[in-house]
Amino acid sequence: MLQSWLDFHRQTLLGKCGGLDADQLATRSVPPSTLSLLGLVRHLTEVERGWFRVSAAGESVEPVYGSVTEPDADFDDLAALPAEDVFAAFHAEVAACDAAVAELPLDHVFHVPWRSDGYTLRWAYLHMIEEYARHNGHADLLRERIDGVTGSF
Repeated sequence: MLQSWLDFHRQTLLGKCGGLDADQLATRSVPPSTLSLLGLVRHLTEVERGWFRVSAAGESVEPVYGSVTEPDADFDDLAALPAEDVFAAFHAEVAACDAAVAELPLDHVFHVPWRSDGYTLRWAYLHMIEEYARHNGHADLLRERIDGVTGSF
């Protein structure tokens, strides 16, 4: 059920981006916000990697877009990669994340530097569902601003 809800929200985000060109995908919400649909896809690629591959599965992989010196690069430098490359990276990361945790039990505990008692994989799934749900709300508003389209996809 957790995987199904996560997949639903992943597809919802992609649906909200569907049919738009690169300029529309990079359209910012309102100043000073840096939110854009393309930035949300980049951000969620990064968040998927951080929670599932790095934290839960313990893989040693570098961030996709951000760095210590540029923690908001996922929302900022949108011209660094063509939109189709951003979506390809998203799909690849989702597949890698799913594979990384596929054999882990939901009660698998992992630790992160900012919390001494750790998290479970179940918590990570719930957090990611919440993360997507919140950002899909942002995506709905961004899409409405771009072409007036709202609702489910």
